[in-house]
Parts: sequence; C-alpha cells; structure tokens
Amino acid sequence: MELSQTPRIGVVGGGSWATAIARILTETNGHITWFMRNIDTINAFKSFSHNPRYLTEVEFDLSRITFTNRLDELIDMCDVIIFAIPSAFLKNVTSQITRPLGGKIVVSAIKGLIPDDNLIIAEFFNNYFNVPLEQIVVISGPCHAEEIALERLSYLTFASNDLKVARYVAQAFDCHYVKTSISDDIYGTEYSAVLKNVIAIAAGICHGLRYGDNFQAVLIANAIQEIERFVATVHPIHRDIKSSAYLGDLLVTAYSQFSRNRTFGTMIGKGYSVKSAQMEMLMIAEGYFAVKGIKEINEHYNVHMPITNAVYNILYERISPAMEIRLLTEELR
Repeated sequence: MELSQTPRIGVVGGGSWATAIARILTETNGHITWFMRNIDTINAFKSFSHNPRYLTEVEFDLSRITFTNRLDELIDMCDVIIFAIPSAFLKNVTSQITRPLGGKIVVSAIKGLIPDDNLIIAEFFNNYFNVPLEQIVVISGPCHAEEIALERLSYLTFASNDLKVARYVAQAFDCHYVKTSISDDIYGTEYSAVLKNVIAIAAGICHGLRYGDNFQAVLIANAIQEIERFVATVHPIHRDIKSSAYLGDLLVTAYSQFSRNRTFGTMIGKGYSVKSAQMEMLMIAEGYFAVKGIKEINEHYNVHMPITNAVYNILYERISPAMEIRLLTEELR
C-alpha cells in the first residue's frame, strides 16, 4: 500500500496505555485524533489538559489533539488507527464502525485475546474487518505506561507481515525516551504478550503466598520455556525468545510494581476472591480473560503448560492458591 510522508494517526481508547501512546505521538507526530467513548471524559480533558482518570500528571497541548466520541469520524480522518483498549471491550467498541478499514493501517496496542472467539487482535481485524495482515501492526513491550509518563527510557517492538509498514509506524514513535525495532512475527509477539499476563498473575499469586525471590526466578525461567513451547507449536517460525519483545516483556510484567496482572495475582494469593480483586482494581487485568482463552486453544495443541494450567485452576476452578502452587512447585525445574 502507498504510505503518506506524514501519517494521520488516530488513537482509540481512554486508559493509561492509550494516554501514554498519545503522549508520545503528540510530541513526535504533531497532531492526533483521539477517540474516547465518554463525552464527559473528553470535556474534562479539555478543561484540565490531562486525562482525568489515568496518568493525571501528564499534561497535553490540546492544540495537537482532535477529540471525538464517534469512531467513524476518526476512521475518516486517519490513515493509521491505533487501538489501545482492553481486549474484552474491543468487539463492543468496534461494533459501531460502519466505515471500511481495509485501506487503513490498523495498529494493536492490546495485549489480550478476544473472549469467546479466542482470536489474537490481528486475527480479529483480519476476520471481522477484512484488514490484510500486511496492514496490521502489533506493538509489544517491555513498556509500562507509567514509565512513559515519566519519560524513562523504554523500548518498543513493532511487528507486521510487511516490514515496511512496521517501520512506518515505528518511526512515528521514535523519540528521546522511546527506542523502536521491527519484527515480522505477529503471532509470536501477540501470543507472548497474552501469555506474559498469565505468568504475571502466577508471579503475583506466589508473591501473595509469600514465596521468595529464589522461587520467582525459577518460575520465570520455566515460564519463558512454556511460552516458547506454545508459540513454536502455534506458529513455528525462527524467533529469538530471549529478545526484549518476548523475554523482556515477560520480565517487566512479572516483576514490576506497575503490573496490573501481578497486582491482581497478589490479591488472589492473599485471599481475595476473583470478583473482589476485580472490583478493587481500577484497571483490567488482561490475564484473567487470557488464561481461559489459552486453555481452550491449547486443547487443540496439547502443549505442556503447567503454569498456565495452575492459574486457570485457581481463577476458574476455584482451587486453593496454596494447594495449586504447591503442586506446581513439583513441576518446575
């Protein structure tokens, strides 16, 4: 497809990651169109020059933003559309789209599966909106929104079947605190991003149960092998699982204080019910939905995934976290 010299970029979502992405792009790209469903949030943003709910310390130059609560309007105005909303909400949000997406570059900043369909985000846009995989870009970390807000050095990988398209989108993110690289591994980066959220829940559960750093190191060493077995089975191409898009993203999500999945897991390990933990958190823990999807996908592949199975048993089968993790310890090496 023909790529314009200066892309017209739209951001879909009003959470912390969407806000961090908008922060980068208003600096590097000059102007963005920003979709939020809630008109009250848009009005508050315009009044205070910051997101009233997430990363509230980040101020924006409003002259560089066109806000809209109509997704079709954003699609009409943009060449590149970045979706940064929880995967559980994606079908509902995109159901209002009446414009074709086939001529757009669609970028996923979502790290989850479509519930029930068990599709990665690239498959969802390809299947439901006929967007060619060559026009889909997947953003992977390691990168927490909170550190972007603080302008701490971060690295992002942009994956697409067309490396020219990946590079085109990556260039829009290059700045003094974000370094970018490109990849042709859409499936590997997406599935790794999904699985690292599941592993982060496991790490949090173990932290809540007072397992120490020694055990956490063993858990993560086994986890990257589990991720490698799964992605190598589902999409067998050459990839270096030790690179930042895979291992790096896993490490930051499993260990960081900013990780919502680790926080969710810690609450479960400390005795919270799933419902009470979800109610107390202000943000979605993608790994909760992801582990069910991965478990169902793996019924077809039969990959050995003891950590994923343990998280599923705790969250969905209501097995005691202490008992399930004790059984897991016998599986790890």
